[in-house]
Amino acid sequence: MAKRFGPSFSSALLRWLDIAMASVASGYARSPRSTPAATSVEHSWDLLLAASSAVPREALLARMRDILQSPVDWQALLRLADHHGASYVLHEKLSSLSAEVPPAILSSLRVTYQSNVQRSLLLARELFRILDCLDEHGIEAIPYKGLVLSELYYGDIAMRQAGDNDVFIRRRDIMRAKDAMHTLGYKPREPIPAAAEQDYLSYGYECAFDSPAGKNLLELQWALEPRFYSVDYDMDELFARAVKVTVAGRQVKTPSPEDLVLVLSVHAAKHAWGRLMWLCDIARIVQRQSLNWQWIQEQTLQLGVERIVHITLLLVKNLLGTEIPVRVQRELDADHAAQEFARQFAAQLAAGASHGELGVGYFWLTMRLRERPSDRWKFLTRLAFTPGPGEWDAMRLPKPLFPLYRVVRLARLAARLTGG
Repeated sequence: MAKRFGPSFSSALLRWLDIAMASVASGYARSPRSTPAATSVEHSWDLLLAASSAVPREALLARMRDILQSPVDWQALLRLADHHGASYVLHEKLSSLSAEVPPAILSSLRVTYQSNVQRSLLLARELFRILDCLDEHGIEAIPYKGLVLSELYYGDIAMRQAGDNDVFIRRRDIMRAKDAMHTLGYKPREPIPAAAEQDYLSYGYECAFDSPAGKNLLELQWALEPRFYSVDYDMDELFARAVKVTVAGRQVKTPSPEDLVLVLSVHAAKHAWGRLMWLCDIARIVQRQSLNWQWIQEQTLQLGVERIVHITLLLVKNLLGTEIPVRVQRELDADHAAQEFARQFAAQLAAGASHGELGVGYFWLTMRLRERPSDRWKFLTRLAFTPGPGEWDAMRLPKPLFPLYRVVRLARLAARLTGG
């Protein structure tokens, strides 16, 4: 009997689920947005890719001049740049080609850039207040993404879309960190019931905060993703490998470049590589750093995210012209599944298609991105039985009955997958 329900049974069940979910999710990508004539929109996309690419500046500007010889849908370009978080690199490059760009377009990009400068300065001020406060409470914190990426890899804190401050802390420190943030006027955006907080620390990965200075200015994160994604990154090791850098004139710690390649690849995969900005970040790290690719490869194998990292590297190479080391390129050439995924995601980016998260198609896609059957199985089981804020909001149970939230989770998930 044990053999009947061993690995062979799990593999067969996974194959059945793969087929079943594929049939349900055949239309998982939303239809591309309606657009003007394909030629001018395609040129707009090509122009945005060129502005965002990792090739030397002179070659980049020459490529942009060549594209500008054809009709460009300028309004489509502005919409694309805004959606993909690339308005600021586009502004910088088109400013060097001002004689070939309508003044109204340059003016619009300039206003957007100036607004981002103001937002970036606000975030920088708040980041340093947050880090000082956490330090006073003996809490080690590591900012990443946002301002850190922008200054280190773009050379300007306003060259990357300023959203919020993303800060890693250790899981054991989150409750003290929440109390510390309260002294700065920061409050959790979605308060978790006190009885559920310990479960949320185990199953979740972040706590977002609002402050008097603005909404959603801070995300404290103790893991890369919710537990059900089944990427069990060792955060203590990430802290141990952190490096000191200077951001806006201040020294802070941030993940090592190798950790960032993995962290940002997993983040991009979580959102189905839906924004060019995420690829630009990784392209600039790969371009500017002498990375320990052997360590990266070992970690991808250990975490079961080799396919995810390969798709990411293929996209940054094929879309942004990023040079990939020969030894890594050989691995990419041999990964036919990653190549097919990369072609699909590149086409969806160009077409403006998107994925609806937390639907059957999204879950099916996320499962298929994992190359190991064991990780697929772990993802499915954790997805089915890991409760979260949705379950706690749907039904309030006393602490002794908290295990029943797994049943609530399964019922809500089944209703979502069947359209109920």
